[in-house]
Amino acid sequence: MIKNIAFDLGGVVLALSYEQAVKRFEEVGLKNARQELDAFEQRGIFGDLESGRITAEDFRRELSKMVGRELTADECYQAWHGYVDHVPKRNLQALLSLRARGYRVCLLSNTNPYMMQWADKDFDGEGHPISYFFDALYLSYECKVMKPRREIFEMMLQGQQSVPEETLFVDDGRRNVEMAASMGMHTLCPQNNEDWTEALETLLKNTP
Repeated sequence: MIKNIAFDLGGVVLALSYEQAVKRFEEVGLKNARQELDAFEQRGIFGDLESGRITAEDFRRELSKMVGRELTADECYQAWHGYVDHVPKRNLQALLSLRARGYRVCLLSNTNPYMMQWADKDFDGEGHPISYFFDALYLSYECKVMKPRREIFEMMLQGQQSVPEETLFVDDGRRNVEMAASMGMHTLCPQNNEDWTEALETLLKNTP
């Protein structure tokens, strides 16, 4: 029986806009933004930020060197926020419904301080932070490891006091889902901004 449900953030809980993110980073001066950015797993200084190897201030300094001018923290914030298309209300309602029904619901995300600066304020447009919708948050930059590394999944299972057989992992990244499945978790892999609510309910209903 599934008791614990872990969700990815970008592409699952919120709809991602890779093109908007590329445009925002290009606007601050990163000419090769399309080559530097990734929709699933960041590399270079972007990956260093999301894996917690560097701080937000370190990132600002390094990105400033890359673009050839001094960037402000707000410019970095606005650029990263380009990844956010919108947050579907149906997803938030589903999260709250799952918790009300007794499931332990957590977030397991490759993300960074700039994205969480936004998510911690007004995630739903009604004044609620992202933590309002989850029992716990497992964030790559705080855990110091990124999906699809096994260690971050183990941290989540330990923190949720759950075992793989009682856990459902929902992520739009194929490699992340494959790792979770290899550990014995149930998985669901929707496309970016796909309505996964019905598929999730069907899976919960049909899982003994």
